[in-house]
Amino acid sequence: MKILEKTINRIESTDSIIYKKALDRLAQQARPAGSLGVLEPLSARLAGIKGVLDVRLTEKVIVTCAGDHGVVAEGVSLFPQEVTARMVYNFVNGGASISVLAHHAGARVVVADLGVNHDFEQDLPIFHKKIRKATGNLAVEPAMTRDEAVRSIEAGIEIVDELLKQGPVDIIGTGDMGIGNTTPSTAIIAAFSGIQPEKLTGRGTGIDDKTLQHKIEVIERGIELHKPNPDDPVDVLSKLGGFEIGALAGLVIGAAGRKIPVICDGLISTAGALIACELAPLTKEYLFASHNSVEAGHKFMFDRLGLSPLLDLKFRLGEGTGAAVAMEILDAATRVLAEIKTFEEVGIKGAH
Repeated sequence: MKILEKTINRIESTDSIIYKKALDRLAQQARPAGSLGVLEPLSARLAGIKGVLDVRLTEKVIVTCAGDHGVVAEGVSLFPQEVTARMVYNFVNGGASISVLAHHAGARVVVADLGVNHDFEQDLPIFHKKIRKATGNLAVEPAMTRDEAVRSIEAGIEIVDELLKQGPVDIIGTGDMGIGNTTPSTAIIAAFSGIQPEKLTGRGTGIDDKTLQHKIEVIERGIELHKPNPDDPVDVLSKLGGFEIGALAGLVIGAAGRKIPVICDGLISTAGALIACELAPLTKEYLFASHNSVEAGHKFMFDRLGLSPLLDLKFRLGEGTGAAVAMEILDAATRVLAEIKTFEEVGIKGAH
């Protein structure tokens, strides 16, 4: 808990002076006011985070956190749990969807094992942060202990610190891998919002109507059984969440503590971001939402966070794929602020 508390206490508001200077420069550029839409406030937010007008997002990292879930025993996913471990190897070998999209965006992918039900070789080039092999089945028992929940969050913070020891990091994208993890993610937003699970639950891996109804009932059962306290984010995480979800929260908190912008991916990554912002509201100043997935609960997460996703590409994959694509939008936003000339710079007087 000391790592978590210390990191939260280190988080500061972004630079309001630079933010206002960025807005002023955008207003003075030689083009119609507001003509570049959302790129303008994005660029100003990034300037406020970095404390400079010419932001360079050169060193991009996407951290894909992996973990297994006991709730798969309830039959809430089309795929068996073994797929999680196989996909970790695919990430490492560069053959996954996130590998391709991250490469296109100029980002590197690193993988973290938080709770995969598999013994990875210690020399496998991943972050070995396993809490234990899979969470408990939230339908019959708490997903984890409170201590394990804190450890999972602190593992995410440690990953940020260890990345910085390797070299500079300009932006972090968060991604996930874990068969069955849309179930705990949906349970988390239901616990915080009080919205009925039937309005929040999506099809995950592509389940049919009968399985979808069963998935809703599993989430309802878990919430009724454990009665998570929405005023205690660690309680919500421990009773309903996943080890990788905790680490995703830790990544957001750790990055904010180091003044690094974070762009979250889909439903699972946003569940982690939600835990982070409930624990440390200032983290939201460093957080960007990449895309609106087709999962029903995703919109409600954004509503609670007060964030607007940059893209709507009908993604439902995870891994960090949406974050990788959205990084290119953030790159463009930095160039808008730094490189478009003002009316004064191009010698046009009296324009505004």
